[in-house]
Amino acid sequence: MEFQDFAPKLTMLLYGVIAFVVVVGGLLLLLDVVPNFFARRREAALIAAAEAPADGAAPGAPPRRGLRRKREGLLGLAFMIPALLLLLIGLVIPAIRTIILSLFNGNGEKFVGLRNYGWIFQENDIIRVLINTLAWVILVPLLATSVGLLYAVMIDRARFESVAKSLIFLPMAISFVGAGIIWKFVYAYRGEGDQIGLLNWLWVTVGGTPQQWLLDPPLNTLLLIVVMVWIQAGFSMVILSAAIKAIPADIVEAARLDGVTPWQMFWRVTLPSIRPSLIVVVVTITIATLKVFDIVRTMTNGNYDTNVVALEMYNQAFRYQENGQGSALAVFLFILVIPIVIFQIRNLRRQREV
Repeated sequence: MEFQDFAPKLTMLLYGVIAFVVVVGGLLLLLDVVPNFFARRREAALIAAAEAPADGAAPGAPPRRGLRRKREGLLGLAFMIPALLLLLIGLVIPAIRTIILSLFNGNGEKFVGLRNYGWIFQENDIIRVLINTLAWVILVPLLATSVGLLYAVMIDRARFESVAKSLIFLPMAISFVGAGIIWKFVYAYRGEGDQIGLLNWLWVTVGGTPQQWLLDPPLNTLLLIVVMVWIQAGFSMVILSAAIKAIPADIVEAARLDGVTPWQMFWRVTLPSIRPSLIVVVVTITIATLKVFDIVRTMTNGNYDTNVVALEMYNQAFRYQENGQGSALAVFLFILVIPIVIFQIRNLRRQREV
């Protein structure tokens, strides 16, 4: 092949490199160079004000309080500008555009009002999607937090605690797509011959016949939920283990002197002491679960009644070209997240007041 055959590909590669340099350079400029520039200017201004006081102030005295507050306000604004720009470009503008699109038809040419939102609760397939999402939101935070808490309590101050923590935390390093592929092999089905799937191998070993686990609802949804629990249990274990270790030693010692049993210690001392961390874990996992997409897309592509809101939103917008319905699902998902965020903010405020 001649060089001319590769020229278009090399040109596209060059454009990609240039785009990468521009984007990364721009981010570094906004997040590092600009704030440092203003910080150096502020430092220089403070030094100059200290060396040359005005309005009869004593030599070496700091600038007046009003002037200092004004300068600090400008400096704080300079630090906030990059974050505000990123939020505006990456969150606010897309959110407004999505809300507007949800009020139009598929190609965005005809205003349909709230018809797309009514469609969500009229289609049987979408109601199934909502039920599946509800099952995810209830079971994943409950199971992942319970497993993480139980594991954290069992290995607390045990021998080889670090190794035990690493074993359950390792799935956090795997992407959702990678985890989906791994567990797809676990649930693999190979007819009546030798089974390569771990679950079918165990099932056959105890006398059962091989099953196509991912085809039968609602069992397939529960098996997909196991993947999410497998990933999130490590996160909850790390947070709750740190919270358990932060319980004051005198409280634990006093409880032991009172003769409490391990069961009483857990319910009356450990659990109330780690309640704020427990809420943070549940809220964080709940929000992550509402956005679940990769696992379902990788393992079943939403077939066999396993679909969820985020995947259906993608299908409507990008596969079926129904931008209005896809946007309505996105807004609906956003509305579901809002009460959780408000609860978390109020909880954090109460903790600060305490």
